[in-house]
This record gives sequence, C-alpha cells and structure tokens, in this order.
Amino acid sequence: MFISKQTLFAAVVALSTLPFLAHAGEIPTKKQTDLGLYVTAVEAADMLQDPNVVLVDVRSRVEVAFVGIPKRANVNIPYKIMPGFAEFNPEKGTYSMVPNPDFANVFDEYAQENGISRDRKIILICRSGSRSARAANVLAKLGYTNVYSLVDGFEGDKAAEGPQRGQRVVNGWKNAGLEWSYKLSETQVYPEDR
Repeated sequence: MFISKQTLFAAVVALSTLPFLAHAGEIPTKKQTDLGLYVTAVEAADMLQDPNVVLVDVRSRVEVAFVGIPKRANVNIPYKIMPGFAEFNPEKGTYSMVPNPDFANVFDEYAQENGISRDRKIILICRSGSRSARAANVLAKLGYTNVYSLVDGFEGDKAAEGPQRGQRVVNGWKNAGLEWSYKLSETQVYPEDR
C-alpha cells in the first residue's frame, strides 16, 4: 500500500492537534470564544463535506489576495482591515490593522441573502485562530449559536523551536495539505466588493 507524503503529513498534523482540542482549557486565551466551539483545519475539512456547513474566511483582502484562500470557503468577510495609512507597530514588527466596522452588518446581510439560519454550522478561519475567535464572539452576540473558530487557521501556529522557529509550519489549513487557491471565485469575494 502506497501512502503519499502529503497524506502522511496530514495524518500527523491531525493526530498532533487532537489532545489540544480535547481540553478546551488548553486553548490560549486569545483563541477562546464565548460559545466554546473549536475545530482544527483537518476537522473542519471533514465537517465541510456537508454542503450546509458554511466556511467564512475573516482575513483581510490583502491576506487572501497574496496568501490564498481555502477552495471550500464560501466567502471572505474581513474581521479586521488594513487602513489606508496603517501605522507600524514596532512591538509586533508589523503594520496595525483595525476592526472592520462593517463586519457584523455585512455578515448578517450575507447570511440573510444566502439562507443561513442562526443555528447553522459556521466555521470561521483567519491566519492562526485569534481573529476568528473574536469574529465568532461578534456573531454570537448577533444570535448565531453554532459558530466554530478554526484554532490553527489558514497558515497555522509558529514553531517554538528548531530550524523553522517562528515560522507558521506547525499546523493549519495549508500545512495540512488541504485544498486552497490563490484565485478567488466570484462568490468568495467580499460582498462589499461585488
């Protein structure tokens, strides 16, 4: 029996995240949500076999444009955006993003237009699981009751040690070998840009 490197890697990633999710208390504070619903990239891919499950990419347009998007993502609705004149944050070593003031309204309109009920399974994905947690809290306040935060995100967590220390190679959608693309379909585009 032949097992591809990609399949073997995906299995290792899946097994390495199981204990993490088994104990919600072990989820870092910045990734915790009010609803307490979490899923890894590999678990999300399984859930998304059901066409009724909705996957919303909450990363910025720039991230989606330059880093890619899961092929199965229904739509990109950024939770945070890069302002026209972003300020450099020396502590983080990057430019600061600000909350998207339209996130809640755009999501709610998208849900209404697409028949997404308040109890439908919704998975939110960001880069590494922090923004998706904050976005899940916004949706919970709107009355959505089945919102999952994808805890390892699109790019995954950073390696704590070794030659790839500081790089996002630990887990996540791309590292699990799940389907993604640099090209967005028209339905995936941020509704405000259509």
